[in-house]
Amino acid sequence: MNPSRPSFDALSAYTPPIAAASNGRRLSSTNRRHLVCLLALALAGCGTQRPQEPPERAAEVVRAEIVRLIPANVADRNGWAADIYTAFAAQAISTSTENLCAVLAVTEQESTFQADPPVAGLAKIARTEIDRRASSLHVPGFLVSAALRIDSPNGKTYSQRLAAVRTEKELSAIFDDFISMVPMGRQLFGGLNPVHTGGPMQVSIDFAQAHARGYPYAVDGSIRQEVFSRRGGMYFGTAHLLGYPVNYPQPLYRFADFNAGWYASRNAAFQSAVSRLTGSKLSLDGDLLLPNSPMAGQTERAVRTLGKRLEMSDGDIRRALNHGDSLDFEDTDLYQRVFALADAKVGKPLPRAVLPGITLESPKITRTLTTAWFAQRVDERWKRCMARAGKN
Repeated sequence: MNPSRPSFDALSAYTPPIAAASNGRRLSSTNRRHLVCLLALALAGCGTQRPQEPPERAAEVVRAEIVRLIPANVADRNGWAADIYTAFAAQAISTSTENLCAVLAVTEQESTFQADPPVAGLAKIARTEIDRRASSLHVPGFLVSAALRIDSPNGKTYSQRLAAVRTEKELSAIFDDFISMVPMGRQLFGGLNPVHTGGPMQVSIDFAQAHARGYPYAVDGSIRQEVFSRRGGMYFGTAHLLGYPVNYPQPLYRFADFNAGWYASRNAAFQSAVSRLTGSKLSLDGDLLLPNSPMAGQTERAVRTLGKRLEMSDGDIRRALNHGDSLDFEDTDLYQRVFALADAKVGKPLPRAVLPGITLESPKITRTLTTAWFAQRVDERWKRCMARAGKN
């Protein structure tokens, strides 16, 4: 990214901390203030007030810019612009051109601006999932076929509806009906709809349900159903992409996080530093702890071998790693000491963000794809959007 551009940051009030000194220790608050003043003096003089973000622009100005930035072949650009602006305004996210282009780039990559995009071969994917669940529960295939021949609430059999399904919204509705109306449905799915993502930004339904507080619209049925709408999909997708502060040097890493989870790129860089220090071959997946488990995973076990050099106990290490899903992790002794040791070993500062090494797995994916591939494709679209805005 051109360093003259504003930092790519979701929260207008968020200001990244001054970088750590080369010895791994943070600058004192006094030295930080002096450094800030020196930098400001070089530009326009150092005052007593912290530099402020540019004031937010009027709603009509932002909406007009969004319309200009959306590809010309998209239908109802004004409608898209209205929903996107509401997503930003309701969450108090900066409407910088960089942020607007980020949301547009992800939307174009995920759905080419379709609120409920069709999925090739979805009927086969759905039936395969039902058969897989049935097999795992030792339910005979003839019973599954019999259950699917039952009439659904719209008068068609579940088998007929599955054969004609084209979008995840339609599939989710079929499963909801199947689970609630057919005894076999509850046995197979236990009330859990297997459709996990949806909408124009393909956002996780679990994420949306966990971040529904402050949703600016009257909910039509359920948050799950809202995700499949344009307004809901853009709201929760924007939250997932931009609703957390980062210190990334360029948007590429946010795009990776959108695919792999918040702070995955930052955490993958930490794993890389640990790997350099220990010689352990770690998966750079951004997962610092085993999900919902007190057991130590490969990253935690590797860090523990550095305990004496870090002057930290296993308990200290675990407490620090518990901050791996927040910006606070960068202020922990563990993070700073690991990078201080790793920087010293290689003789230069290591990157604080790297693309996670994750292969994407989904019934909808028919070829080998990775998080890095996704992030780079979105980044290309972001750059084209910025060029349309005249910010090369």
